[in-house]
Formats: sequence, C-alpha cells, structure tokens
Amino acid sequence: MAAQQHSNIQLLVISNGHGEDLVAMRILQVLRQDIPKLNVDALPIVGIGQSYGEQNIPCLVKGKAFVSGGFWGHEFGQDLQEGFLGLTLRQIRAVGQWSHQGRVVLAVGDIVPLTMAWWSGLPYAFVGTAKSEYYRGSHPSYLRPSVYWPWERWLMTHKRCRGVFPRDRTTATTLQRWSIPVFDCGNPMMDELEPQSELPELPPGCKILLLPGSHAPEVFRNWQLMISAIAGLDPTQQGYVFLGAIAPGIDQLPLQKILMQYGWSAQDNTALLHYQQHQHSLLLVPNGFRDCLSIANIVLAMAGTATEQAVGLGKPVITMPGHGPQFTAQFAAAQAQLLGPSIYHIRTPEELPHMLSAVQEQYRQPQIWLKNGRHRMGLPGASAKIAQTLQQCLLNPSSSK
Repeated sequence: MAAQQHSNIQLLVISNGHGEDLVAMRILQVLRQDIPKLNVDALPIVGIGQSYGEQNIPCLVKGKAFVSGGFWGHEFGQDLQEGFLGLTLRQIRAVGQWSHQGRVVLAVGDIVPLTMAWWSGLPYAFVGTAKSEYYRGSHPSYLRPSVYWPWERWLMTHKRCRGVFPRDRTTATTLQRWSIPVFDCGNPMMDELEPQSELPELPPGCKILLLPGSHAPEVFRNWQLMISAIAGLDPTQQGYVFLGAIAPGIDQLPLQKILMQYGWSAQDNTALLHYQQHQHSLLLVPNGFRDCLSIANIVLAMAGTATEQAVGLGKPVITMPGHGPQFTAQFAAAQAQLLGPSIYHIRTPEELPHMLSAVQEQYRQPQIWLKNGRHRMGLPGASAKIAQTLQQCLLNPSSSK
C-alpha cells in the first residue's frame, strides 16, 4: 500500500516493560521505513522508555524507574511512596488527551496497555507478549478454555480491536475459537539477535553466558547468587569461560566488588574486564548480550525476555530462583512451563555443579533444544509480518474509522 495513504495517521504505542519497549520498537522500525511520514508517540507504562528515546520517539509522560521494576511484590509499597499512583493517573489522563487528536493505538504487553488502548476510544491492536497457552500446561480446557481471562478476551473481541498478535501459534489457534481478529505472525522477540560485533579472542573452555537480569537492585542480588553457585565448582575439573552480559544502564562496580569478594582476580592488558579463578575465566561484557549469546554453549539465567531468546536460539538454560521482585521461585516455575525441555531448573546455588555436568552430557544432541526453541519461540521475521499486517488492519484509513 502506498505510503501517502497513511501520511496523516497518528499512532500511539503503549507498552509496559523494557522487553515490551524493544518489541514495539522492532515493529515501529519497519513501519517507519514503509511509512516515512507516520507520526508516532509512545507511552511506556513501566520504566523510562529508553528504547523510544534512542529513536527520537516522544513520550506522552516522563517515565520513572521504580524499585519493583513493574513486578508486584514486597517492594511495591516503596513504589507507592515514590509516586506510582500519581504517575498512573498522569498516564491515563495523557491517553485521554491524546485521543482527541490521535487516530489509532498499538498496545504491547499484557492487559494494562490493552486496557489503556480500549480506554482511548480509538481503534487499536494488541501484541500479546506476556501470555501463552504453554503456561497452562496440562490443565484441562473445560476448567479454563484460554490462558487469557474472559475480560481480556472481551477487550480483544471489541469492535474497535482491529488485530491481536499472540506470541506463538498454539495461543493464536486457541484464541480463534472466539470472534477475535487473530493474526499468527510469530514472536518479535526473536528478531535482531544477530551478533553486533566480534568479541576479542577468548580463553579455551566451555562458554557459559550469565544473565542476571536488567533491573537494579535485583540484578546485583542475582549476580551474587550466580557467583556463589560458580564457587561450588570443583577447581580441579575443566575450566569454564563465563560471559557476564550486563544490561544497559547497570553499574558494573557492584558486580566487580562481588567478584573480588569471592576470590576472583582482575587481569590486566585485556580489552574487556577479565577475571580469573583457578582454571576459570570470567569476562564482563556491557551491552554484549547478542554477541555473547551467539557463542555461548550453555546459559545460566535469572532473567525474563533474555532467557526466552536464548531458548529460541536452541541454547540449554539453567535457571534458579532469586528474591525478586521479578525472578522469584514462582516466576522461574512459570518460565520453565513456558519454555519446556530447554530449561534446567535448580532450587539452590549448591545444585549448579551437578546440573552443569548433566547438561554437558546431553550437549552432543543439541537438536532437542533447537527443535524446542523453534516450537516455543518461533523463527525470526515476526516484526516485519506484524508491521505489514498493521498497515492493512489498523493503519489503513478505511480501517481506522
């Protein structure tokens, strides 16, 4: 469809989390290439919306990074003290004000952005990143016919909802039982995972990617648990190369202090922060998730989206619960249900050496992990498919009336 047909369309994107912001941006990058004059505003419900700022997309309300990171738990009380309710009210008002001059809304995440999209009174579409039928496991369908609750499905069946994009084919098939405009385009999380650069030459050994998460201060507690788990490895056995992929905005100094507390020694004359203990090496790689993921043999994770992406690329992932607010025992159990046989869950750091040996014994048959990854997470290309479909079902002037 010609770009000029869309030139007057104003789009509001509502997302609720760092991972959801990234998914939204991947879709927007394709849309802006196809429709150069598309006017886009954003409303990040959780966090500051860094991904939007990097692409010069204006945010309706200045966001804030709360302690809970958007995950309800014992730290939510501190969020309330720091102005969570006031921010939420400003966000709701901003959507109402924008709707007077806007045209269409794209919600990315869960019921929160979906509800705000409905609240706008405008045509909307929904990219559902948070829920999958895999979460239900073997529960009989007559007890709960869908992982989405009836009120969520009502928002999807509303006459102003022009498109719903579930994260996997199994969920899409289930939602087709109702009068929902479902499109099975795949999972945008699997896009843009190619390495960005080549890492310096690494020491020999099995390469283990460490994913402690992306929210402070939880990431520091997770890191300490990971390093304590590594400390239980037999120093006389094979040497491992640990790659600490540090998320943007995370202060590396607390991570380095924890390494020193556990007896790791810093090495000089290296391009990256390199630590050594016995035969083991550990490198801190800021903003290096994609580069590290491409060469990792095994992943030790206490993260959300990054864990799913690792499984999607066929990596075996060992997980263990932390103290939250995100990566709790309940979250880890649900994630294992979602991602299936690629996840090897341990309950305590002391269990890592045994589990690591067990995973390595299976490493000669990686096709199990590769097949499961494609089945659970899909193949690359979903962002472009969703963007092309949105041009027809939401951004087409005749569809937005």
